[in-house]
Amino acid sequence: MTVEAGLGPRHVDAHEALVVGVDYGTLSGRAVVVRVRDGAELGSAVHEYPHAVMERALTAGPAADAGSPVALAPDWALQVPSDYVDVLKTAVPAAIAAARAAFGIDPADVVGIGTDFTACTMVATTADGTPLCELDTFADRPHAYVKLWKHHSAQPHADRITALAHERREPWIARYGGLISSEWEFAKGLQLLEEDREVYEATEHWVEAADWIIWQLSGEYVRNACTAGYKGILQDGEYPSRDFLAALNPDFADFVDAKVTHPIGQLGAAAGTLTAQAAAWTGLPEGIAVAVGNVDAHVTSPAANAVEPGQMVAIMGTSTCHVMNGRALHEVPGMCGVVDGGIVEGLWGYEAGQSGVGDIFGWFVNTSVPPEYVAAAGEQGVHAYLTELAARQQIGEHGLIALDWHSGNRSVLVDHELSGVVVGQTLATKPEDTYRALLEATAFGTRTIVEAFTGSGVPVTELVVAGGLLKNALLMQIYADVTRLPLSTIVSEQGPALGSAIHAAVAAGAYDDVRAAAKVMGRRKVAAYTPIEENAKRYDALFAEYTALHDYFGRGANDVMHRLKAIRRDAIGGAK
Repeated sequence: MTVEAGLGPRHVDAHEALVVGVDYGTLSGRAVVVRVRDGAELGSAVHEYPHAVMERALTAGPAADAGSPVALAPDWALQVPSDYVDVLKTAVPAAIAAARAAFGIDPADVVGIGTDFTACTMVATTADGTPLCELDTFADRPHAYVKLWKHHSAQPHADRITALAHERREPWIARYGGLISSEWEFAKGLQLLEEDREVYEATEHWVEAADWIIWQLSGEYVRNACTAGYKGILQDGEYPSRDFLAALNPDFADFVDAKVTHPIGQLGAAAGTLTAQAAAWTGLPEGIAVAVGNVDAHVTSPAANAVEPGQMVAIMGTSTCHVMNGRALHEVPGMCGVVDGGIVEGLWGYEAGQSGVGDIFGWFVNTSVPPEYVAAAGEQGVHAYLTELAARQQIGEHGLIALDWHSGNRSVLVDHELSGVVVGQTLATKPEDTYRALLEATAFGTRTIVEAFTGSGVPVTELVVAGGLLKNALLMQIYADVTRLPLSTIVSEQGPALGSAIHAAVAAGAYDDVRAAAKVMGRRKVAAYTPIEENAKRYDALFAEYTALHDYFGRGANDVMHRLKAIRRDAIGGAK
């Protein structure tokens, strides 16, 4: 095992160039101060969003303040945009303070700031960027709030977009594996039109949060090439045509022209410079470079110095996003998109993902573990305790197989009406058995993605893991064994924030491009885990069973999951 590039500093020389990276995750924002010459991380801080994710009711707005919050339908996930600005006001100054206390840095030496965001996370705004939820008129209207990436209630609208694209033989549909996701810009926009016309008509810009936060920092609205390509169906310089949109709904015809189209900023370029207001929020120098916005997964590749073809980077947290580069354009069934220069200039950037990973483990711990296990776990926590018990088992000892669809399937089926399954439970099944089966299910989901890429002419030769879940050694070994790939791990504990800092360094002119900066500022532990042949053989047998279940429930043989979702919606609607 080797570690690429050097590690952190013993000291910081006076007036060394610094950059700040800010990573906007699902529940919090993280800021890190990074030294430009080697990527050393000097200080960091985290700010939890006060409103977190609103999934059952609006916890913001006058109704919530009065004690009668507006209820949300199933599969909604909303956020409050002011929570994002609070990250700039709290986490960035705290990271600077930490770096100053540890290394004596001077904030005046910061030359740039970069950010990344979950995607597709959409903000409906006025012409000047004011979120509609901040207007009194719409403060209690769910559709006026930020639609988080995991807002999945636009699935019927996504299905219509996909069906029409195939019917019309639209060339762009192949660039998305043949399926458009409910998570993306057009599905959420169509839902907005058809479910709250007044909010739709008041929307003057339909903005990715990745671009909205850059707008707050620089005063400039620039659409980043990454989300425009992967989530906004921008291919070869064109969005879906006006005729196509009108066929979905006549009132949707001008969606692109009126609400979406805007100048595109290339990754690593400067969107603008830090405004006086944003400088006051952050404590950073006014006028420094503000990098074009980006996505958490895509900025992590350079943070791991894993931007070459064959290196698939899996950012594993509440969900997993898989990204990799290729030299040529190929069509991969169920991929989330392929974009020329979508990760780094000069290569085709591919994306796939799993909608639920850490979320699934968290759901199990929060809902399915008896009190005696919680007591036995003590200070180490239930996750660690269950992992310890699961690690004692032989592969297959629990007699279970699970499908990792508790939050739907992003790749390769692209269907958020699907749901979780555990097969083989008996009266002897213990919590650690099910927990291990869920760990394994997510690994099987990743192998399914890897095989789809390799079988489509985009070979995967190395799996690089970033995100909080890499701390679970059992899970990492399972992934290596299941995929039969060497598994490398990112060194940074704040991979996306470091990746954003790398883009800030490029935007500030410290490096010619992102690939050059990644070689100096990014690092990973190469082959931190390698497949164990005996384990891999056992997992091959279990993966065959996973695939049989995957295809049975996911490819139309049995649509029971869709029917159950419909029954649930009817029941909830009837109870109101």
